[in-house]
Amino acid sequence: MTQQESHPEIQHDPAWRMRVTVSLGMLVLLWPMLQITEFKPWQLIDAQSLGAAWRFLSGFFPPAHSTEFLLIVLEASWQTIAIATAGLTLALLGAIPMTLIVNEHLSISRIGSGRMHGMARLLRQLVRWMLVLLRSVPELVWALLFVRLVGLGPTAGVFAIALTYAGMLGKVYAEILEASDAHATDSLLRNGSSRLTAFLYGALPNAAPELISYTIYRWECAIRGSVVMGFVGAGGLGQRMDESMKMLSGAEVSTMLIVFVLLVGLADLASKLFRKALA
Repeated sequence: MTQQESHPEIQHDPAWRMRVTVSLGMLVLLWPMLQITEFKPWQLIDAQSLGAAWRFLSGFFPPAHSTEFLLIVLEASWQTIAIATAGLTLALLGAIPMTLIVNEHLSISRIGSGRMHGMARLLRQLVRWMLVLLRSVPELVWALLFVRLVGLGPTAGVFAIALTYAGMLGKVYAEILEASDAHATDSLLRNGSSRLTAFLYGALPNAAPELISYTIYRWECAIRGSVVMGFVGAGGLGQRMDESMKMLSGAEVSTMLIVFVLLVGLADLASKLFRKALA
């Protein structure tokens, strides 16, 4: 008696050949990509790398905790939050008008005929490409450009976040609004209301929780992004960390990493509380 006959409940997976074929195909595609990227993880565990890592990490303990340094870190942390908040506020000022333009549910010309006017379609497409352009360039690249234009400091970080996040927010806001029920918006537009009125009383009430939730998530991302941009001179906690790393001061880097983790944790907690309040 075979094993399958003794356990009749055991069935073969009818799709196992396809699963194995797809897995082998993925491995064949992945191998040249690993070669192109010169992926060599074994370099992490050779003696030279382990020695360098130990010398670097051993300087992290104990973290720097002098009153003077903690005050500097506190000021830099507050500056990081300010960069993220100011940048996101400017991004909203750019994203909301562009969202209203690209949202097809708010098109007056399609009411009745069902077809959008040619000029309206062209304008929406141009704004969509503007959103693509803004979010295609990473905030780090924008920060490098603005550091050249306005010099070192938080202003470059604020502009970088504003431009990149305006593109992200505009795209996602438009998708959220277009995925919501358009019945109320259509009714208001058919009865002669303006686009803004149709948005405020037709589309916004249904989509508001999701829009606010995504905006809070983007604020959390902006805090992380503002730290990264500090490494190119855009101010905040990242710029202080870059200076400490160049001076090989592991204790100061350790303190700022702890503060950075706490900062992101607090942003995540605030985000959860807002989402819970909206639920």
